[in-house]
This record gives sequence, C-alpha cells and structure tokens, in this order.
Amino acid sequence: MELLDTKHPVDAHVGKRIRHRRWMIGMTQQQLAEQVGIKFQQIQKYETGANRVSASRMWDIAHAMDVSVSFFFEGLDGAASTAAMGDVLADREALELVRVYYAIPETQRRRLFDLARVLSDVA
Repeated sequence: MELLDTKHPVDAHVGKRIRHRRWMIGMTQQQLAEQVGIKFQQIQKYETGANRVSASRMWDIAHAMDVSVSFFFEGLDGAASTAAMGDVLADREALELVRVYYAIPETQRRRLFDLARVLSDVA
C-alpha cells in the first residue's frame, strides 16, 4: 500500500495559525523552537501541516506565543468564517497592521482601537 502525502485539514489550519501568530509577534522559527526546546525544522513542519502538533507541544507553543491553545483552532467551526479569516491572513498589509498594532503599549493600543471604531462608523 502506497502512502500519499496527505495533510489533515486541521493540522494545516493549526500550522497556519502558529505561523501567523509567530509572524505577528515578530518571532522567528528559531526563537520559537528555542523557547519550546526543539529544532527550528520541527517548527517548519508544524507550520506546513506536515507534522501534527501534540497536545503537550501545542501547550508549550501557546505559552511561548502568549495565546491560549484554543487560538490555534479559531476559524475551524464554519467554512465562511475560515474563508474570511484566510483572506485577511493572506493579506500582507493586514498582517503587518496587526503586528505593529500589538507592538503598541496596551493603553495606547486601546485608544487606537476606539479611534478606529469611530472612524469606521461601527461604534
């Protein structure tokens, strides 16, 4: 029986969420690997979905990137929300905006968020 290179959609999704979070906080694969205690090549395999992330490793990764484990599964519930999230995460400008947003100190970031809501007429 020949084994095909098939990635489970959940593994691919989790890998994308790891990569995007890492990128948003300005962390390299090497830095994440060092914090988790593995080689950066393993991070590459997780991010592509080639390797599954075990529960304990996911816990370590979440801790290193200051998110809850559930963060990696956000967007899996519905195809529409997953597609919308994928569109945003595929946009380099949107990712850069989120990255610099989180680099702003929390009190100033909250003010900026409030201003953006007012300017967008969503408030």
